[in-house]
Order: sequence, then C-alpha cells, then structure tokens
Amino acid sequence: MKTRIKELRTKHDLIQEGLAKRGIARRETIVFLEKGKHNLSLQLAFEVSKVFNLKIERVFIF
Repeated sequence: MKTRIKELRTKHDLIQEGLAKRGIARRETIVFLEKGKHNLSLQLAFEVSKVFNLKIERVFIF
C-alpha cells in the first residue's frame, strides 16, 4: 500500500511529531505508514484522512 501522508504533511507544513501530537498515532507509526510498512486499520486510515480533510482514497492508495 502506498500513501500520500508525507506529501500531505509537507503541504500542510506538519512534521511527523506534529501529526503524532494530534493523537492519531505515535511518530514511529507514522514513519512506518509513510514507508508502507504498517498494516493499516480502517480506524487509523479514517483518523489520518480526517486531519487532512480528505477521503481515505485520496490519502491511501490500495
């Protein structure tokens, strides 16, 4: 699975720690998500997408 998290973080001027501080996930989890090395739950996909105000399909490429 590929994600646009890094691209979207940059666009919204967020660092990994900043995204983690929003209560989405730990910074390490965000690192793994960006590298495509984390098994994504639907809840986590929803929460990340909500931060960027996008549909899940626009953040994650399945």
